[in-house]
Amino acid sequence: MKKVSSRRSLGKPQGAAKKKVVYRVTNWSEYEQGLIQRGRLDVWVSDEVLDAWLYAGPPQRGAQFHYSDLAIETALTLRKLFKLPLRQTEGFVQSLLDLLGLDLEAPDHTTLSRRQKRLEIDLGVSPSATPRHLVVDSTGAKVYGEGEWQVRQYGWTQRRTWRKLHLVMDAETGEITAETLTEAGTDDASQVRPLLRQTEGEVERFYGDGAYDRWRVHHALAYPKSGSSPPIEAVIPPRRDAAIRTAKRRYRHIEARNERVRQIHRKDRKRWKRWKRWKRESGYHRRSIVESTMSRYKRILGPQLLARSWSGQQTEARIGCAILNRMIQLGKPQTVRVEVCV
Repeated sequence: MKKVSSRRSLGKPQGAAKKKVVYRVTNWSEYEQGLIQRGRLDVWVSDEVLDAWLYAGPPQRGAQFHYSDLAIETALTLRKLFKLPLRQTEGFVQSLLDLLGLDLEAPDHTTLSRRQKRLEIDLGVSPSATPRHLVVDSTGAKVYGEGEWQVRQYGWTQRRTWRKLHLVMDAETGEITAETLTEAGTDDASQVRPLLRQTEGEVERFYGDGAYDRWRVHHALAYPKSGSSPPIEAVIPPRRDAAIRTAKRRYRHIEARNERVRQIHRKDRKRWKRWKRWKRESGYHRRSIVESTMSRYKRILGPQLLARSWSGQQTEARIGCAILNRMIQLGKPQTVRVEVCV
């Protein structure tokens, strides 16, 4: 007797071609030039930078600063981009100044280590005329410890230390609008309010995974930083055991989450196809772009923090986010979805 395949038993027509979703870049020439510009080492110093290289601020208590914050930020940016220790950073910056024929001295490594702790970094986010759609997630950054190969072979020790980097990016532009660096055991939901305070402009949507299904997150989105701002729509999947919550008064965050729970119940979360349909209708899949940003951060800048002090690590992480924003402003691909039969 001839066996019947499982596909035929399910009633699937023979010879039906599978469709694979492919995204094609429509502005490849502009995007290619942007990728090339990211690798160029064009160094020039304007008159404003020459005038601002030395410190000219108000006098302070104790020893006075010799270099400005701009000079310190420039040296630390080169250090983060090329993954250099502090002493090699001093020599690298001094060689660039000598090649340009400038009568300037590079900050020494002790000055860089000391000034890094109190440096304020601007992420360089472009202003937006429309409300932003924010995507949030976190990733780990190693401080010191064994490498991944050694951990697999011999295990890890207690000296293996990590930090958690929380990122918020604009889903439209791909820029990192806010960031925080915390201990490895910090809850992701506790960083929503600090991240929203850093983000400039109006926010319309907030995408996050199940780790952000907390009442303090829903309250922060329902009642933004400004009293006149409208509530932020949360695209956060409720937990599997989520239930409708009742309250004596009407609260924005309770009503918004209850509506999402009702939608999940109507879609029947246990059935994968309906649960997948909710993700597609709500746009939840856009959350994956922040994971691509974290991958870019680690591939370009490295997965490890070079600074050893806590304040220095926070400044270093913020400098890395500013570098990624500058790179994506050089060129970003524009893709269209096509279906190809395979």
